[in-house]
Amino acid sequence: MTQQVPEWADPKIPEQELDPQAVSRRTLMRGAGLLGAGFAAAAVTSQEPAAGTAYSDSEPELVYLAGDHHVHSRYSHDAKYDFSQLAQRGAQYGLDWMAFTEHSNFGHADKGAAAENAEVLKARAENPRMLIFQGLEWYIPAAEHGTVLVAPGVNNVSLLQQFEREYDGKLTGRSADTPENELHAVKALQWLAAQKQARYVDDVLVLANHPMRLGIDAPHELRAWRDSGVCIGMEGAPGSQGDADPAWVAYRGSTHAQRGEYVNAPGTGSYLGYPADAYRTYGGFDWATATVGGLWDSMLAEGRLFSITSNSDNHRTIWDTWKDGEFPAGQNFDSLGWKPSPTDSGVPQPGSDFWPGQFSRTHVGVTRYGYLEVMAALRAGRVWVDHGQLVDGIDVRLAPVGSRQRGATLGGRLRVPRSQRLELRVTVTSASRPNYHGLLPKLAHVDVIRGVVTGPSADRDSWKAPDTRVVEQVDVRRKSGTYEVRIPLGRAERSHYVRVRGSDGRRSGPGYLGSRIDPAGPIQHPDNDGDPWLDTWLYTNPIFVDVVQ
Repeated sequence: MTQQVPEWADPKIPEQELDPQAVSRRTLMRGAGLLGAGFAAAAVTSQEPAAGTAYSDSEPELVYLAGDHHVHSRYSHDAKYDFSQLAQRGAQYGLDWMAFTEHSNFGHADKGAAAENAEVLKARAENPRMLIFQGLEWYIPAAEHGTVLVAPGVNNVSLLQQFEREYDGKLTGRSADTPENELHAVKALQWLAAQKQARYVDDVLVLANHPMRLGIDAPHELRAWRDSGVCIGMEGAPGSQGDADPAWVAYRGSTHAQRGEYVNAPGTGSYLGYPADAYRTYGGFDWATATVGGLWDSMLAEGRLFSITSNSDNHRTIWDTWKDGEFPAGQNFDSLGWKPSPTDSGVPQPGSDFWPGQFSRTHVGVTRYGYLEVMAALRAGRVWVDHGQLVDGIDVRLAPVGSRQRGATLGGRLRVPRSQRLELRVTVTSASRPNYHGLLPKLAHVDVIRGVVTGPSADRDSWKAPDTRVVEQVDVRRKSGTYEVRIPLGRAERSHYVRVRGSDGRRSGPGYLGSRIDPAGPIQHPDNDGDPWLDTWLYTNPIFVDVVQ
């Protein structure tokens, strides 16, 4: 069966029926030569090579699909919305794909997961132009949470149920920070890999969620998960981005709210090598991502891809008036496997999230539209993320100076001889309409971050990459529409990687490891004063350069 494409990708939909951002996306698609029926993929397609295994000096043009891999419904014990509400909101806010990832629970494993599948099928039928996954939020043994994303198929529900019962830290009593429980997490990932290898499911991957929220994801754990080949990355920015919005704080009377609900301090099971500042967000992004030369870079400096994403983690939307449904007498979440549908109270209810796609977006680069294509793009690292619809699009290519080839793109590798001159080609499509807060976003600067590839770290708990820094910051305030910035990177003398960051320029300061490394990076905000719409950033995945003699 052929998947319907989004309206902006369907040439049968007249352009005058699209909003400006959809028109902008269609223009990008037309430029990539992908507009038309051929963009729709069959339900099952062949898999692409594993990330990092192939070199490319002229990768294909890509279309980037906006999505959210971390959404909760009333099939999670602490969330409240119906699937139809969330899917409709995702469509309203321009998502092309999204995943329902309910919390592990005995009620969910026993009853909820199967019942949830019928809701997913209904949501797909109601939103035929959106890709809707059924996944799981895994309580990782000895660690935080993770998204388990599974390709649709006859066995996806049974896989999730068995995985939940046998490998979930909460359900198996393996939450404590012990070597045995850490090993159980690795065994869980190996089990998932075996299910894919046996073709029980077409594809499965894992992403670590809000890694620094509690500080219990130690660097050696992240590396062990990455080494499984199934855990491909982490949330670069958590959900709950509305927690410190000043107007919302004033309404509900909070005392020390932070974007992402990152309000914690080291506790039982926390990795003691993290500083106290690691428990806060920087420009809304996790410290592990936002610190140039920090944890994310220390993993990239090993020469291996580890992706970042951004999502809503939607449970309860700020200013929303829907309240939890009431359980029938004698029933609860575990007895039913879900919560009753919510009802509209007419009064704003507690919450800290945005709707899927309203503020946070993960963009994945594909050449066809389908479930396996989204998963292949995530695995290949063709990913960039943004907040507040900061730009309509960004394309990053790395190529030899003067080359007519398109060059390697996000997640890719470029193999060059020593002393080859390189340049980064960044094409930006400016925001074409006000965002969902009524502001017209404006990108202020593009930052190029480069790090030397030093190989596997002898210290698996290292969280620093001393040879990584911002090497260029380009002011683009005067630019608009679609424009290209070419940034010379000099001669390639050592293997390295480059990644791109951008900002609206409203809030910045010296990076966490100092201005010599990052002169104008994201910074913390004061308690209760973190308006997310006035401090927006974008990040891309890296491109690797392998230098040969």
